[in-house]
Formats: sequence, structure tokens, C-alpha cells
Amino acid sequence: MKAPLKHSAHAVSYAAGRLTSGGRVLPSFLIVGAQRCGTTSLYRALSRHPLVMKPVLRKGVHYFDMAYERGLAWYRAHFPLTSGARMLGFRHGQAPQAFESSPYYLFHPLAGARIAADLPGVKLIALVRDPVERACSAHAHELARGFETEPSFERALALEPERLAGEAERLRSVPGYVSHAHRHQAYLARGRYAEQLARLEPLVGRDRILVLDSGLLFRDPSAAYDRVLGFLGLPRLVDVEFERHNARPRQAMPASVHRRLREHFEPWDALLVPWLGAVPSWRR
Repeated sequence: MKAPLKHSAHAVSYAAGRLTSGGRVLPSFLIVGAQRCGTTSLYRALSRHPLVMKPVLRKGVHYFDMAYERGLAWYRAHFPLTSGARMLGFRHGQAPQAFESSPYYLFHPLAGARIAADLPGVKLIALVRDPVERACSAHAHELARGFETEPSFERALALEPERLAGEAERLRSVPGYVSHAHRHQAYLARGRYAEQLARLEPLVGRDRILVLDSGLLFRDPSAAYDRVLGFLGLPRLVDVEFERHNARPRQAMPASVHRRLREHFEPWDALLVPWLGAVPSWRR
């Protein structure tokens, strides 16, 4: 009974949001990815900040990747009212910032241009993780959710080129096209972070993109949190604890597969150094 009630509550809340969309805020920053890199943990930590406003219904609106044809009024309906933002601003002496977290934005070939067009001045946060571990974690995650039908991680990797062939091009050229494989079965492609960041940079500018090493996020969460707040221009008003979310049991990876994937990602990891200002934690 809970699911229908939750769906009904969401429908009512969204309907109210559409009616008042002109009086709602748009996000000042977005967590754009990457999938399985700690985005939920960072989202929940930032949501506890008094000057940060999260979406009304859910963590990720997925407007710029999956629902762009619905229009900006639909997107606005997911965020808090400007009247509430003004009250927060009066209380704390600084304008609050709204945000959402949709980890497919970083990988979707059209999301960056759409974000740049609709949210000029927006700041983007991308988390990156050991891409070998990310790939294995993503496979377990998609398998558990029913979006992956191949139980063998190695076999799923072998199928990836065929599954993804032509999908990015179709996403670019076919209005409203949705690719199951591109969203749910891109285990290696999603881990080539530098490729995706290079697509974003000319659209929004490097100074508006923060790339955060999730290994350091969980090793020294206080320092990582301060770095995020500094990037956003927010004071540290509360202390928060970072917790791991959405962990799933996964297959043991044979040493030969791990070695092969580590070699595959080596040149891509090297391209992350200018973004991180250091060698990625998993390469040290």
C-alpha cells in the first residue's frame, strides 16, 4: 500500500509545483556524476546545510538527460518556492542555493549543452572513483535493479561495445530518444571521466566545475566538505558525517580482469591530474 500512497503524494506535490513554477527557484549547482562514486553521500551531506535547498520530491530530477522535452516549467516545479528561499536568506544573511543530483548528466552526450543553455552560471560537481571498482559496483547495482540481465561481470564487459554501438549518436540525433544500454550498461565508458569532463569544459568553463576524488571524500570527509563549500561560496554552519549509501554485494574480480581494466584506464586516469590537482587516489 505504501508505494501507491507515495506515488499519489508525489503526483499531488508535483501538480502544485506546476501551478507555482513561476515562483520557484532554479538550482545554483548540480551534482552531475559519476554514477557509483559517492553522489548520494555528498547529496545527503549538503542537504543538511542550512543554506542549501534540495529538490521537493527526490534527489535526482533527471531533466537534462531523460525529460528535457517536458520544458523548464516542469523542471522548476521540482524545487522550493522563492518565498522560502527569501526567508532563509533573511535568517542567515546570505542567499541560499538550490541543487539536485542526477549522476547521468556527466555521461549523457546532450546534458552539458542543455545545462549551459538553461542554467547560465550554474556550478557543477563531479565525483570520480577508481574506475575499475566503479565498473564492478555499477554492474552489481544494475543487476540488483533488474536493468542488467547478464550475471557475469566479465561477460557484461565483453558485451558493452555491441550494446553501446551507435547509442550516443542516436541520443544526439533522435529527439526524445532514451537508451537503456547507454544509461545502464556502460561499465567502461562511464569510467573514462576525463573524456566526459573535456566535453563539459568548453560549455561551462573549468572554473565552474569541481572534480572531487571520492577516495579522499571518505578518507578525509571534513576536508572534502570544506572544499565543496569553498567552491560554492557557502560558510560552514554545521558539521556533518559522511555515510556510504547504496552499497551492494558484488562478485569477486579475478586478478587478470582487474589488471586488464587497470591498464585500460591508465591513460584516462592520467588526464584527471589537472582536474584533481593531484594523482588520483587509486593510482598512488
